[in-house]
Amino acid sequence: MDGDVTLAPRGAPLVVPLADPRARAVAVAGGKAASLSALLGAGLPVPDGFCVTTAAYDRAAADADLGAAVAALAAEPAEGDGPVGSGAGAGAAADTTSAAQGRAPTTLRTAFAVPAAQARSRLRATPVPAATAAAVHAAYAALGPDVPVAVRSSATAEDLPEVSFAGQQDTFLGVVGAEAVLDAVRRCWASLWTDRAVAYRQANGIDHRAVGIAVVVQVMVEAAVSGVLFTANPLTGRRGETVVDAAPGLGEALVSGAVNPDQWVVDTATGEILRRTPGQRPGPAEDATPGLCLTDAQVRELTRLGARAEQGAGLPQDVEWAVGADGRIWVVQSRPITTLYPLPEPDADDGSRVYLCASLLQGITGPMTPMGLSVFDTMLVRYRPTAPGSAETFRYAHPGLRLYLDMTGSLRTTGGRAMFARAMRIADARSVAVIHRLMEDPRFAVTQGWTPRSLLGMYRSLPQLKALPQVAVALVRPAAATDRSRRAAQAAREAADLPDRARPEQRLDLVEQQLGPDLMMVVIDQVAPAVAAYIWFGVARGLLGPLARPGELPTVLQGLPNNVTTEMDLELWRTATLVREDPASAAALRDADPRVVARRYAEGSLPPVAQHALGDFLARYGHRAVAEIDLGVPRWADDPTHIVNVLANYLRLADPEQAPDRQFARAAREAEAMAAELTRRAERRGRLRGRVVGYGLRRARAAAGLREQPKFALVLVLAALRRQVAQVGAALAAAGRIATVEDVFFLDLAEARVGLRGADLHEVVAERRRVYERETRRRHVPRVLLSDGTDVEAAIAAEAAAAGGASPGTLSGAPASPGTVTGRARVVLEPAGARLEPGEILVAPSTDPGWTPLFLTAGALVMEMGGAMSHGAVVAREYGIPAVVGVPEATARIRTGDTVTVDGSAGTVTLGSGAP
Repeated sequence: MDGDVTLAPRGAPLVVPLADPRARAVAVAGGKAASLSALLGAGLPVPDGFCVTTAAYDRAAADADLGAAVAALAAEPAEGDGPVGSGAGAGAAADTTSAAQGRAPTTLRTAFAVPAAQARSRLRATPVPAATAAAVHAAYAALGPDVPVAVRSSATAEDLPEVSFAGQQDTFLGVVGAEAVLDAVRRCWASLWTDRAVAYRQANGIDHRAVGIAVVVQVMVEAAVSGVLFTANPLTGRRGETVVDAAPGLGEALVSGAVNPDQWVVDTATGEILRRTPGQRPGPAEDATPGLCLTDAQVRELTRLGARAEQGAGLPQDVEWAVGADGRIWVVQSRPITTLYPLPEPDADDGSRVYLCASLLQGITGPMTPMGLSVFDTMLVRYRPTAPGSAETFRYAHPGLRLYLDMTGSLRTTGGRAMFARAMRIADARSVAVIHRLMEDPRFAVTQGWTPRSLLGMYRSLPQLKALPQVAVALVRPAAATDRSRRAAQAAREAADLPDRARPEQRLDLVEQQLGPDLMMVVIDQVAPAVAAYIWFGVARGLLGPLARPGELPTVLQGLPNNVTTEMDLELWRTATLVREDPASAAALRDADPRVVARRYAEGSLPPVAQHALGDFLARYGHRAVAEIDLGVPRWADDPTHIVNVLANYLRLADPEQAPDRQFARAAREAEAMAAELTRRAERRGRLRGRVVGYGLRRARAAAGLREQPKFALVLVLAALRRQVAQVGAALAAAGRIATVEDVFFLDLAEARVGLRGADLHEVVAERRRVYERETRRRHVPRVLLSDGTDVEAAIAAEAAAAGGASPGTLSGAPASPGTVTGRARVVLEPAGARLEPGEILVAPSTDPGWTPLFLTAGALVMEMGGAMSHGAVVAREYGIPAVVGVPEATARIRTGDTVTVDGSAGTVTLGSGAP
């Protein structure tokens, strides 16, 4: 039957008790049942029950003849489909934007709705096979006469370490009688093909043909109190901190977001309750804290059960539990927390460490390829200092395939603190408050003040400081310094070339050689002229003082000459101008899919003017790319799709005054006029002052634009080295060690060399691609990360939210998914037929699994009800969109079209224009 895959192992039973070790195999019992079986085996209190296995589903699916429907679904492209690697660095959205931009609006009626509905209806209409029905009758009878049970779906792609599928398939509670159980089983099977489950698989790149479903049947717990707990804080990422949500009665109301729960935050190791947050109900227990539905003793017992579940699974868990009428605690579900940011590799000293995301500082929100990370490792290890007092400077880690700078050693020195605080004010203002908070943390107290030894260590360990002599030269001989920097860049680029006949081993030798100290010195040589320019700018600013009004000095730095990036942009505009003048070329670029245009360019079949104009641009700038510091990212010369798209946008520009060259010239004229005016003001205070100010502003304008030169020089070399590595990839692919040339970028340099010696690397590449693609979908990346997983910025926001005191115009709720987004609100009271434009903020009373297709393009989520563990919050974290829940009257106080800012870490929604 085309489109179907039989997942159950040959000879698998149709029904198996949860206590049976065979139920621990995901392929037999699905993720939920396998987890419950493992918990039973570890001695945790799990209600008795059995599993209707994937073998039973396979038989039912065969009888229902799902082939055509499944084949149609498999033909639908998954979210983000495209060449792997072509979007490196672009997978995660910055905190202030929505990663949904560029996607089609989402409604609950999607392209796959028809085949999904066909699959559901066929399964619901097909009788349960006789052998399965008999096995279910027997297993249900063994639980007791007409015992109420919970019937839960347990898909093979569910409750996994990377995707939880929380609430995507159906659950039925309080089912009584064998025939009712069989009907619930059939409905669970059908729920594998709900719109929301199909959409979730599409978004996570899971093949519909490779999934199956089992069904868990468990004795119902008559719950007095129920809830969920996380064995790591899902908002801050902090491991070793348990978060418990609880509400009276069944847990369905809590998970669905229909109630605002009580919450506890507990230190897992000590059992100390760090914070209690009451919901809106009186607590039934006599010794409970007023307003809370659990006693402290019950909270600690839940924390211990969660720790045991985590220990057995080997990773943090999301645990659903219930307290029976007799006070006994039962675990009814446990699955991995899929949204935590990966931990850095443990350090040898086993102490607390601080990591700053260097990828984000470079504007790269997505992951880097393993080869790209390997290149930085190779470069920076050459600079790992051996001088006393400097051993902890310039160390990197790669959690989440991002480049993180270990700044622990610098925080523990007076000089390092001063350097980082100043650097962050320039590079990333949002990180300043985070770093100051860390300076107050006793774990990172200063252990070394200003000493000659520490100053020497800092100088030796920070390559940038080696530019000081060149800066001194540039201050007095700017032309000579500029000429030196350009000659150094050209020499490095030429040194990275090899003859076509070079052996692959020689190419790797060259790459490792070029990544040595000389390359860093090439980059350092580019720094001096721009630094000197900004020193002169600072001198002029100091001499002007109050003579320069706010906003005037920044005007001087508009329209700067000698900026390679600006020159590139203006060259691209000139390319568009040439294309516009040729009707055939203009039509070819403006009206066609950019991917088609890029392919035609590679074939040489574009109209001649467009072919030559694009070729000339790429000859000068084809070494550049988005996320270009990653060696594994294709350059524009490899794939010019992005450039073609920009050209097409330029061709649609109708207003001549908005042309980039005119805007640049206008900005330059305004800057020159402002520099002249400020010079005249200074001259009124003295001729010498005026001359120094004038000279300083001229030097700033002449060389400040060279600030882009260091990165430009580095990328020139990296592009040349990429060509060498690609040749190595071609050799490995030809020898059958990897599948394609591009696979080499999912290895590191050492692994590529091992491959040249004969090792098969297919499995290594497959695993790396899987991790890379998963990280590409991550939409929130911590700016500052601790070794225990704490997202420091999110933790600060959560503390502020707990302290209260929201400003006027701000709605407060519970923080549910970290990140900050500003966008247009869309108030949705009922999901059926709702339309959500990409990036819009979804504002809803509460959500259940039926809402989740809307999450695919939502910029953020605001709910009136629910807690951090409610279904909407869990799915928002999985999709990486900021979320605030439990916001009173959100759907009344926010109107569709309002501009709102959602801070999912602080638990606030700030009303903007158009809001009451």
